[in-house]
Amino acid sequence: MTSEPGGAAPPTPSSAGGGGARRFVVQRHRARRPHYDLRFEIDGVLVSWAVPKGPTLDPAVRRMAVHVEDHPIEYLEFEGVIPAGQYGGGDVIVWDIGTWEPHRTDDPAAAVAAGELHADVFGQKLRGRLVLVRRGPAADKEQWLLLHKRDDHAVPGWDPEEHDRSVLSGRTNDEVRADPERLWHSDLPATEASVLVRQPATAESPAAESPEAGSPEAGSVAADADVAGPTEDELAALDALGSGGSWQVFGQRLRLTNLDKVLFPARDEEARDAGEEPVTKRDLVRYAARIAPVILPYLAGRPLNMNRFPNGATTKGFWHKELPSHAPDWLTRWTDPEAEDDKARTYLVADHPAALVWLANFGALEWHAWTSRTDDVHRPTYALIDIDPGTATTWDEVLTLARLHRTALDHLGLRAQPKLTGRRGLQIWIPVAPEYTFDDTRRWVEGLSRAIGTVVPDLVSWEWELRDRHGAARLDYTQNAINKTLVAPYSPRAAAGAPVSAPIGWDELDDVTPRPDGVSIRSVFDRLAQQGDPFRALLGVNQTLPALT
Repeated sequence: MTSEPGGAAPPTPSSAGGGGARRFVVQRHRARRPHYDLRFEIDGVLVSWAVPKGPTLDPAVRRMAVHVEDHPIEYLEFEGVIPAGQYGGGDVIVWDIGTWEPHRTDDPAAAVAAGELHADVFGQKLRGRLVLVRRGPAADKEQWLLLHKRDDHAVPGWDPEEHDRSVLSGRTNDEVRADPERLWHSDLPATEASVLVRQPATAESPAAESPEAGSPEAGSVAADADVAGPTEDELAALDALGSGGSWQVFGQRLRLTNLDKVLFPARDEEARDAGEEPVTKRDLVRYAARIAPVILPYLAGRPLNMNRFPNGATTKGFWHKELPSHAPDWLTRWTDPEAEDDKARTYLVADHPAALVWLANFGALEWHAWTSRTDDVHRPTYALIDIDPGTATTWDEVLTLARLHRTALDHLGLRAQPKLTGRRGLQIWIPVAPEYTFDDTRRWVEGLSRAIGTVVPDLVSWEWELRDRHGAARLDYTQNAINKTLVAPYSPRAAAGAPVSAPIGWDELDDVTPRPDGVSIRSVFDRLAQQGDPFRALLGVNQTLPALT
């Protein structure tokens, strides 16, 4: 379980007695046990108490309250879902919010330390004076009493459970859990922890995500600001274009061509009979714009290899690594100082959301980012496990191999995440500290995979040539090499139905769905709205690879 992240530097107005009003919030939080979290802004953090039965306006009621660790200021207006396995996993609504003033003290932090806080609150549900009194000596989990004074705002018999809707959205916990707008990732810095998975007004636009920390492209949109998805008006403008034209999106004007060309046919005759439409270039451009905020943290600061299919997924494609000279000037470039004369020298670094739209219009149906960054291309930030099925490998056998890796990684105490390839296989990405060479990660993954291969020798072949594997799967540790990339999370794949290389949760390995190509550019946003992005748990994680015994 992860701990709560630290917040930004304390703001000066309310914490230093300036002109800003102090804020408070009550969040109705359903974790292991439903409870209410009462939080007061004091000295730049949210000083917090868990109140199992909730605060009340009834002056005759005494509530138990447990003094818990301070939370970052950024958590004050969070409403959404904390993924399972993280600190406080569960659903959260902002039950009440407002301002407050300390009573009988000018130093509320000292009052808390002394064990008695009097607070005049000005919320939408709570009004009047609340008193918190510690019942025993200070401890990690301090037992306090919470009460409401007999004043003009007191209401005998007032029950918080009869007022169960958010004051921000008007939604209940059940409604937020079923369709969250945000996820809170406790393992990320507080300024990045609240992750938007859908726009509040509509599910049309996807997450507005913070990019991966440490991007060397200091001037990029991804490095400097949260990125929102395209607006309804921008998407309507794309739909209104004929076969081509100029589209203004993400602050850039892009020239689009052949928008009605079919790039991905329907998956099969059964899908066509069920009404599945082919995917056009316009559809791919729309997907690129919508997914840009989600995928940018996995692309920013990394050279990109483009797999192009200008005439569609049913035709022969080709690798295109060199960024063409006619590419727009605003695209970020990286020049490889070690490139040989006959090799690609200048690469695209897709750290701007409009870069994804440019890629789609350029006929790049697959996006493969390096696992190292431009600031140190010889130091990977991921170790990669590639479960490459053979001609006789079933999906159940792929899942068996993935589960064995899951068990091994859990035993080693490593955080990792599986991802569907969008074709037939499955990959597992392990974030590592940028202190290893590709030789280091390749040797380590080989050692792990060979150990797993001994458990199910009939399922695995170590032969390089496909014809020599006799239909068995290959655990391809050789993918851990510079400029030898695996498809990026959420990249489309050049196949019928426009499948996506979609991250999945570990628990999905215990089910037969989704199939490795079962998530498409049309269905992935429903997954994001329901489950969030499982790969977000890998961002900013720097792990040491333990010795294999």
